[in-house]
Amino acid sequence: MKDSILTIGYATLFTGIGLLAFTFISAYIFLINNPSITGSSDLVDVFGSSLAPLIGASIRIMYLGVMGWIGSGLTARGVQLITQLKRLARPEFRSRPPPVIKAVEPIRAQETQKTDKA
Repeated sequence: MKDSILTIGYATLFTGIGLLAFTFISAYIFLINNPSITGSSDLVDVFGSSLAPLIGASIRIMYLGVMGWIGSGLTARGVQLITQLKRLARPEFRSRPPPVIKAVEPIRAQETQKTDKA
């Protein structure tokens, strides 16, 4: 049972690392591309020709953000599962019953004798 859970933990970890690596490679390739900005005398034509690449870039950025978020979540869950299984396998981390503390009876103060000196 522990071996299958450990295998699932490692699979989750490596899937998350793979997604993160793919995300960073995709982002690097995206940043290497040199987008060309066109210029024109007509303002409407400039906005029309430059808005389409801007929308495409924003869609790619959102895609990379979601992939990075999912990859980091999978990696964190994989690490958490593996460390928790290894922590439970160690004998020094098993719960021990609390020590028994015996009640101690309180000490009463002795009464002092009063002497009358007049």
